[in-house]
Amino acid sequence: MFRLCSLLLAGALAALPAAAETLSGPIRVIDADTIDIGAAASIRLVGIDAAEGEQTCRDGAEILPCGRIATEAARALYQGLTARCSTEGRDRFDRYLARCRVGGVEMNAELVRLGLARVYRDDRTYFEEQKEAVLMERGLWRYDMQDPAAFRAEARATRAGDAPSATGTCAIKGNISGNGRIYHMPGQEFYDRTRINPARGERLFCTEGEARAAGWRRAQR
Repeated sequence: MFRLCSLLLAGALAALPAAAETLSGPIRVIDADTIDIGAAASIRLVGIDAAEGEQTCRDGAEILPCGRIATEAARALYQGLTARCSTEGRDRFDRYLARCRVGGVEMNAELVRLGLARVYRDDRTYFEEQKEAVLMERGLWRYDMQDPAAFRAEARATRAGDAPSATGTCAIKGNISGNGRIYHMPGQEFYDRTRINPARGERLFCTEGEARAAGWRRAQR
């Protein structure tokens, strides 16, 4: 009987979600929904979605680099400030999923409220903030922009069947090491000596936005 109870208790504990962690440190903005905290922790801001780095939008006949606009605006708001993040697990790219606060303000909600990000798929956590941003035409809501999830899906379909080559446009090296998933840009210090081993899950990327979306972060040098 005791053995049965022990087994049942062990099974119940195993079914519990991983304990939340609290991470704190200076922010390095990757884009409007992804940040690094300190030297190693890569965080995907849960419940929100942002334009990819190479994504564009339209203002009438004018084409604007909305992915870059959102990233630069988020950087102006948060780069170098200290965040305190409460994690809710990890995504399939091993990034922390978290809600982060800076100076008492939650980043996730504020980025949506300012129109620099939008709600992620059917997650309604920040639906009211998005309604306000749309109504006031804040941030990227003043432009005609494709939903980031749809943009990524089209980009994947376009690339399907391609064989990236370091001699072509897909020259960003996604390397996996003790420091996690790091990508090296042509011209960086360790680019030439970095070798890609597809058997370990390493790969080449065509754009930084693609690398970040896949869960890699840029090498510091």
